Amino acid sequence: MVRPRKIKLVGFEPGVTYFKPRAVPLKDIEEVEVTVDELETLRLVNLKKLSQADAAAKMQVHQSTFQRTLTRAREKITDALVNGKAIKIHGGEYKMPGGDGTGPIGPGMGRGFGRGSGIGRGIGLGAGGRMGGPLAAGPGGVCRCPKCQHEQSHARGLPCNQMKCPECGTTMVRK
Repeated sequence: MVRPRKIKLVGFEPGVTYFKPRAVPLKDIEEVEVTVDELETLRLVNLKKLSQADAAAKMQVHQSTFQRTLTRAREKITDALVNGKAIKIHGGEYKMPGGDGTGPIGPGMGRGFGRGSGIGRGIGLGAGGRMGGPLAAGPGGVCRCPKCQHEQSHARGLPCNQMKCPECGTTMVRK
């Protein structure tokens, strides 16, 4: 029996989740999937300049788990850069302090789901992993800017995280 993967604490939600080589049509390109928790390891070590031990503590995992996740992330990014593949940030075994996709800013208690489930963004799900429940996005609702708190009605068919705040230009989140 395989041991379940450790759930990692992630302190941010990426605003951009897809990168591709310039002038290569999507239909002709291979993708590399980098999970949100793998991206968090890169962010903590490379941008926040934390040691692996400190970063592991921040993600609430053992240092060896952190190192394996970091190595996997570096291998994927290197593969994409060297071989001209697109990078899709998606899924992973993680939870966010905000749980509603806002990371440490907002309230809530969610968990990312990954490894093929197609969710992985700290959004609550109903029974059986199907979308639904109190945190599910529907036709109504409000999009909010996590930076300046500007709110506007949700536009049907356009996810809040694909909208920019008209006040400050920050990526919006679902309220």
